[in-house]
Amino acid sequence: MGRKFLYFLDNIEGYFCRFLLATFVTLLFLQILSRQLFNHSFSWTEELSVYMFVWFVFFGASYAARKSAHNRVTFQYKLMPAWLPPILETISDVIWIIFNGYFVYLSYDFVFNRMNLFWKSQTLGIPMKYIYLVLPIAFALMTLRILQVNYLKFAGTTVENPDDISINEIIELDPQDITSSTKEDKNG
Repeated sequence: MGRKFLYFLDNIEGYFCRFLLATFVTLLFLQILSRQLFNHSFSWTEELSVYMFVWFVFFGASYAARKSAHNRVTFQYKLMPAWLPPILETISDVIWIIFNGYFVYLSYDFVFNRMNLFWKSQTLGIPMKYIYLVLPIAFALMTLRILQVNYLKFAGTTVENPDDISINEIIELDPQDITSSTKEDKNG
């Protein structure tokens, strides 16, 4: 039970992103069907889909930080000695953490101290405080994920970018496996 719960927590952004993506795509599809088949539009579906997309983007950024899959400019590392890139990556992650911490502070202050309590979404009537709450949550999660990935790196666990993993798997494939699987696909 404990391991499953920890696994769930370790991948919570991924689950949340899948849920949000499936829900807002379904809402938009139903909106299109409603317009085309019944000449009727539900205004709340568009607004909810936009808010869900915004939450999807921010939680997706946190998920990318967990997978160490954020875009980085790394071409300059090829011109440096092998010992220098890990140090520079750590420094850039520290700067990223400082930025995220400051942004968590600013967004928390905005959501809980500066927002007008009467600001509501236009068609749903939801207080905008709940929509903007994604900012401190996502940046705090992103900071935790950056710390987690760096801890795993320093503990000796290899944290590979998902793109690199798929490329390495393709490189390691035996050409015979590729040709036999394509023959099976054609025959099967």
